[in-house]
Amino acid sequence: MVKIRLRRVGAKKQPSYRVVVADSRFPRDGRFLESIGFYNPLTDPPTVRLDEARAIYWLQRGAQPSEAVTGLLARQGTLERWARVKAGEPLESVLAEAPAPEAQAAPRRARVEALPAEASLEALQLSTRVANLLAVSGITSVGELLQRLSQGHEGLRAVQGLGPKSIEEIKEALRRRGHEVS
Repeated sequence: MVKIRLRRVGAKKQPSYRVVVADSRFPRDGRFLESIGFYNPLTDPPTVRLDEARAIYWLQRGAQPSEAVTGLLARQGTLERWARVKAGEPLESVLAEAPAPEAQAAPRRARVEALPAEASLEALQLSTRVANLLAVSGITSVGELLQRLSQGHEGLRAVQGLGPKSIEEIKEALRRRGHEVS
């Protein structure tokens, strides 16, 4: 039986998935017949890119979507369009209504209000290790953290135990909370 399912890619604890068409006897991350899309659950909102024409093509040939892929197809509106194709509507007219893949690929993020300088570091939701290192070095507010960052990498490198990955985590947390960080 041919299945439309997710194939895990990405690093450890950083999952992203390819939407693939595969024989059900193939392993989850093994061989597949065709890759028809991409799904990244870690972005906000989750990124879903799907070649709807190929998805409908495989559905016409009897491919069964997995539970997770059924949810993705339903959110994209593909299952509704597939039902209309099954009811006899021409495939071309149904696909003409589908959103362009570029529109699916670039989710818009709502503008987040930047944290005030006097806000505590807890609002950034940093890992426990990084938060403890900052607290030990005397950095307790977002303003102090931004001041250290304005001094360049040397401002935060002075904190013992804070390496490049920790600094990137801090910068990403600040970006998520609406601060412009280079």
